[in-house]
Amino acid sequence: MSKRQVTITVDEDLLEEARAAVGDGRSLSVSEWVAGAMAQRVATDRRLSAIGELIRDFEAEHGVITEDEIVEQAQVDRDAAAASRMAARQVA
Repeated sequence: MSKRQVTITVDEDLLEEARAAVGDGRSLSVSEWVAGAMAQRVATDRRLSAIGELIRDFEAEHGVITEDEIVEQAQVDRDAAAASRMAARQVA
């Protein structure tokens, strides 16, 4: 993949985080750190777009997902997570 040098403006605290990552050996350079962050953003945006398409397709077929359904599913998910944590503790 080819690379191109660009000039960007960032908040000072973000620049310090990038420099700290380089200093700690978590990144080879500030450029690599920024490129990694950009790559993560691209991946996140693509996943969110795909999820949005899935939701649109689901709602087109089954109707709009209601707030009550979202709340109910969130509780189901919390209950499943709690059960999973309990099972993990019993194994350990």
